Amino acid sequence: MLHPLKKRAAVMLSVSTVVAALAGPVTAAPAAPAPVDRSAVAALTWTGCATPRHPTLQCASLKVPLDHDAPAGRQISLALTRVPHTAARSQGPLLVNPGGPGGSGRALAGFVASALPKDVAAQYDVIGFDPRGVGRSEPALDCGGNHFKPVRPDSVPLDPAVERANLDRVRAFAESCQARHADVLPHIGTVSAARDLEVLRVALGAPRLSYFGYSYGTYLGAVYAKLHPDRVHRLVLDSVVDPAGVWYQDNLAQDVAFDARHKAFLAWVAEHDATYRLGDDPARVEARWYGMRESLRQQAAGGKVGPAELEDTYMPGGYFNGYWPALAEAFAAYAREGDVKPLVAAYERFGAVEPSAGNSYSVYTAVQCRDSAWPRDWNRWRADMWSTHAKAPFMTWNNAWYNAPCAFWPGEQLQAPDVTNDALPPALLFQATEDAATPYEGAVSMREKLAGSHLVVEQGGGNHGIALSGNKCLDDKLAAYLRTGAASDATCPAQSAPKPTTATRAVPASAGGAALHGLLGFRG
Repeated sequence: MLHPLKKRAAVMLSVSTVVAALAGPVTAAPAAPAPVDRSAVAALTWTGCATPRHPTLQCASLKVPLDHDAPAGRQISLALTRVPHTAARSQGPLLVNPGGPGGSGRALAGFVASALPKDVAAQYDVIGFDPRGVGRSEPALDCGGNHFKPVRPDSVPLDPAVERANLDRVRAFAESCQARHADVLPHIGTVSAARDLEVLRVALGAPRLSYFGYSYGTYLGAVYAKLHPDRVHRLVLDSVVDPAGVWYQDNLAQDVAFDARHKAFLAWVAEHDATYRLGDDPARVEARWYGMRESLRQQAAGGKVGPAELEDTYMPGGYFNGYWPALAEAFAAYAREGDVKPLVAAYERFGAVEPSAGNSYSVYTAVQCRDSAWPRDWNRWRADMWSTHAKAPFMTWNNAWYNAPCAFWPGEQLQAPDVTNDALPPALLFQATEDAATPYEGAVSMREKLAGSHLVVEQGGGNHGIALSGNKCLDDKLAAYLRTGAASDATCPAQSAPKPTTATRAVPASAGGAALHGLLGFRG
């Protein structure tokens, strides 16, 4: 197989044919917002929306200003869920967010309320929400098109035609978003979403709120805490975004971490050679995986899985090792026997995205591209991606194209706020040392910025989203903090790696956290 770097010189396109060389205008980070006018916020009307698993679940809708600097102007709505407290004495609302950006949080309320110890959940109104633009909130973004329709061009641009095809895709997506949502896009971003949470607090009539966010939700929580530190009761951040790298640098760090996590998966396959028969040497197994990728570049499996789709399929294994057995089965079937059916099934389960790109990805791009300054010079992207790809080939270019609409995004880019905060009660952070989506260094960075915060480390863990995923050591520390605010730095051992299983079980019983990871999703 020809190494991609051998053809690096072939892809040097004229930047004038790609994107403007200068960065777009950047708007300064917002000043402290004016207090929300209580008289302008309608009380919430909660109605029953019970499910078999969550019989006390309630739903409501909250009106918030599209533009918080023009609160009397156009209103949009946020979809909410709640599991109400049952204890005689309540600690108030606990808002929960699964990350993204673009993740729907309505289902998370029931999960968190049922996963916490009963005495802890009883003290809180556990509230899930779809952030602005997401899910059942209105308007819901959908930039349309066939952005993820298989088979896409190879993510690694080995020649100018492939690079140009990918650039055309991401430019078209950015233009479609502008055409469909020009009135809303300037108001989709983390700061606007954080200001929505303050309106929600007022609507709830709560003097303070607690917040529990995973992944991107850690950044959203930190921004809210920066804007309203006196309104925070408890703050839990799990799998922590590095606030110093929002968002371009964070993605480059993610590429390296995902490559390491992919190597951990391949080493696990080698360890279980008796089951998968792909070799007991991790380097040999890795060579066979990249051989599979090259074969799919020549001919897509089932007319659906080319190299880009293969990366989409195996990237979720970097979020949750419970997916490793199913991914290994698909790999082995293709590499040993040329059987494409398990690989196509794995793609459809783990990698396939709605051909229209869907609401979640539309919000993801709208938030990330608006939140902070991205390079507008494609030569900068190209140089950074090839440099990173040289040491981390698994998904550097795939991740680049996922985020590349930001090179063409319309309008002003914001300056990411400094979340440094010495006015908060102590926050509690959770982080696995081998997390790929939010590398460990980000949690250390956030801890340094939040004075008095505490970090609980899952030593050797590699999953993304670790509290309430079956690790009793972690869960006990979360429960103690939510009960009393008591917290300290601590280290917990990681859960055991999963055991091989048949392809008929997508997630083996030996893998903790399947329910949580089904709610958190991928890419955020």
